[in-house]
Amino acid sequence: MNTKLKKIYGNLEKEVDLIYIENGSDPDMNFFYLTGAESGLFEGCAALAYPDSLELVVSLLEEESAKKAKKDRMHIFKKREEKKDILKKKLNVDRIGINGKNLSYDSYKKLKEITKAEIIDVSTALSKARLVKEKDEIEKIRKACNIVSEVCEEIKSYIKEGIKEYELSAEMTYLMLKKGATEPSFTNICSFGENAAEPHYTAGNRVLKKGDYVLLDFGARRKRYVSDITRTFVFRKAEAKQKEIYETVLKAQEIGFENVKVGEKGGNAHKAVENFINSTKYKGRFTHSLGHSIGLAVHDGYSLHPSVDLTLEENMIFTVEPGIYIPKYGGVRIEDDVLIKKDKIEILTKAPKNFIEL
Repeated sequence: MNTKLKKIYGNLEKEVDLIYIENGSDPDMNFFYLTGAESGLFEGCAALAYPDSLELVVSLLEEESAKKAKKDRMHIFKKREEKKDILKKKLNVDRIGINGKNLSYDSYKKLKEITKAEIIDVSTALSKARLVKEKDEIEKIRKACNIVSEVCEEIKSYIKEGIKEYELSAEMTYLMLKKGATEPSFTNICSFGENAAEPHYTAGNRVLKKGDYVLLDFGARRKRYVSDITRTFVFRKAEAKQKEIYETVLKAQEIGFENVKVGEKGGNAHKAVENFINSTKYKGRFTHSLGHSIGLAVHDGYSLHPSVDLTLEENMIFTVEPGIYIPKYGGVRIEDDVLIKKDKIEILTKAPKNFIEL
């Protein structure tokens, strides 16, 4: 039996006859979770997930890619009307589950036009199923982590006085692709100096100067699965304050690691880190959650924060990324991807974290 289907249906709060996953112009990662398809866009295609089987409704354009995907049956359409006719027959049931977090209102209206079934949002069941990774998923993420770990080491040789943020970001992307990434898993964050105080900065035309922070946050996507890493350096000689902030964040991450374990609440790990940072002179400068789940998406459904009711389980993969941000001065974030095992964690991103003056 398809173990992914078993997990999804095991998490349902209300029974459905089938789950309908529409892969629109914005991809629904649940389509790729179910099918394991590593190539193809599958725009306008759909997956019909039954309790014990998976059927695909795909365009002729995607037929060859679909042949490589996991499925029990495949329906090919050439025109939209053909797709509509197929779905009318297949969706003639009582209750249909949908991913309400991703299905557009337009797609929902079209769905209501071709079926009289009760529509039930099963997005929570889908997210919970994806949270606990299977062996093949772990290996794909591990390889994506290896790529960014290597890039972290090699990128140092490109960090020179006068380089611009967007130039260094381009080198990061090139190195990831050269090492086997399909693409970056999100828009690179490459920030110099005071720009490092903005957690979700991207990359501008700021020129690197001596004494600047260099904060690099990036990830690689490989075979659909992603990694996410952050390292912070100082270009040339660092101030005592820069070193102090770095050491505080590094200690905070260790506290995070100690609290990310099977049976613990994810929010407790965040609280432990936040309490530590707030006990220092940098109180209130840790401004985001401790981490988030990764998988087919960078933010794969859950975060390590008290507002999220989550008990940690074996084979979940989360980032652990404390940070301290000082407006108009700069900031430090250190981020690693960790696999939760039965009695410990495995840090999947291996790049060194000792304080580095470049």
